[in-house]
Amino acid sequence: MTETNRIEYKQELTKEVEIEKEVVAFLNYREGGIIYIGIDKFGVTCGISDVDGDMLKIKDRLKNNILPSCLGLFDVVSEERDEKNIIKIVVASGTEKPYYVKKYGMSEKGCFIRTGTSAESMPQRMIDDLFSRRTRNSIGKIRSNRQDLTFRQLRIYYDEKGKTLNQHFATNLELLTSESEYNYVAYLMADENGNSIKFAKYDGTTRVNLIENKEFGYCSLVKATHNILDKLEVENITHTKITSKERINRRTWDSEALREAVLNAFVHNDYTTEIPPKFEIFDDRIEITSSGALPDGFSEEEFFEGISAPRNKELMRIYRDLELVEQLGSGIPRILKSYDKSCFRFFPHFIRMTFPKYTDDAIDDTIGGAIGGAIGGAIGGAIDELTERQQEVLELIKENNRISYREVAEKLEINYSASQAHFDTLKEKKIIVREGGTRGYWKILM
Repeated sequence: MTETNRIEYKQELTKEVEIEKEVVAFLNYREGGIIYIGIDKFGVTCGISDVDGDMLKIKDRLKNNILPSCLGLFDVVSEERDEKNIIKIVVASGTEKPYYVKKYGMSEKGCFIRTGTSAESMPQRMIDDLFSRRTRNSIGKIRSNRQDLTFRQLRIYYDEKGKTLNQHFATNLELLTSESEYNYVAYLMADENGNSIKFAKYDGTTRVNLIENKEFGYCSLVKATHNILDKLEVENITHTKITSKERINRRTWDSEALREAVLNAFVHNDYTTEIPPKFEIFDDRIEITSSGALPDGFSEEEFFEGISAPRNKELMRIYRDLELVEQLGSGIPRILKSYDKSCFRFFPHFIRMTFPKYTDDAIDDTIGGAIGGAIGGAIGGAIDELTERQQEVLELIKENNRISYREVAEKLEINYSASQAHFDTLKEKKIIVREGGTRGYWKILM
């Protein structure tokens, strides 16, 4: 395995600014990237002796040594490779370019960008151009129209996770503007605000006959998120059919995909438009609509591959603290395990996810529903048509039945979680099975 434009190897954690330099380069790069600590430049796994200690050092250094703040734009996780412990740093593309190493300032010595397989210094002209186009209307920079905010609900959710908010929480969570006033992130997290979250249910397949209209807003966005998740859990009923051989259960929508869609809508919504996400149920589908188009220069293909460019890094940080979201870029690949790309529609100012209902009638035909292609698993040995990407993964397995998730990710230039999701889908469809554990191989059942 070799380094790529999105993958960097480091044998160990150095004391200098080397890691900060690489992270800055990926923050300034359009696609972000991944840094592995414990792998040398030839791709040989060396391992890390003190994983926990090095992870803490990395988080502290990235938090304090890079400007603008990159909190919410990176993940630091431990992994095992070749029976050795390594560290993986996932870096998203930032929206406040140029990022730079604090020690050297916004200069050619402090600003870097990924070029091929290396971090190169930015020329001053590029620095000036990026700074002139820097996003200035992010919710972290907008002053809240209310300053009498309280955060009892937010404290409760942090306490439940064993993470007590101290007296400096507003600063730590970036809830303040540069003038030390509450920003729009604080407004969204406050116990009371004017943010309306709508849930609607219709009789039929159009918006003509409204039969239920509920309001879950005007409270902390985290509480509103939980309320919507709870409401959809009730709506997501289980359909059951008992045959001569088995009992078949299938929920109206895939639970994991539905949860990821809701969280994506909340975290990535463009709140600068003051239009919150919307949730609507029809006789044949659920629609989840969020405000905001794809980030500038961000393609639909990059979106589907799980390349992350968080619109609201402050919200992402809080939702990860509360374990509502996992690793950066993992949401869309999880959805694509159950639903086709055609379930997504991109508008100039909105993104809509539409998941078809799985009905009692459909259980006679297939366990997996379909929209725009094959979705779901197999019954009695029948295998639904694979997506193009899943077919590519299967071909790689045919070439090398000991291939790893990471090797597939590198060959297809997708992230690790997307690769793992494709493997999981192939296993669920009973197309492949793992033989012999971690030292084993992939057996193709087709």
